[in-house]
Amino acid sequence: MKHPRDLSADELVHRLKPLGYRVTRQVGSHMRLTTERNGQHHITIPAHKQVTIGKINALLWDLVQHFRMDRKELMALLFG
Repeated sequence: MKHPRDLSADELVHRLKPLGYRVTRQVGSHMRLTTERNGQHHITIPAHKQVTIGKINALLWDLVQHFRMDRKELMALLFG
């Protein structure tokens, strides 16, 4: 399954809510999201109209490692 290529930061934040992420702070054009599931974990995303593919891929890799999930399972949860 491929992920969408035209995600905004707001939509990405919305899609991460099932994993328990919430915006904990914003400084300039970057948002910090935090979850307490599976231990505390922080991610930072740019607050842009379109998040780059590279940033989305890096974020997905980080989530796969933190939640110890298969990439396909994570993709189905976020984009399915």
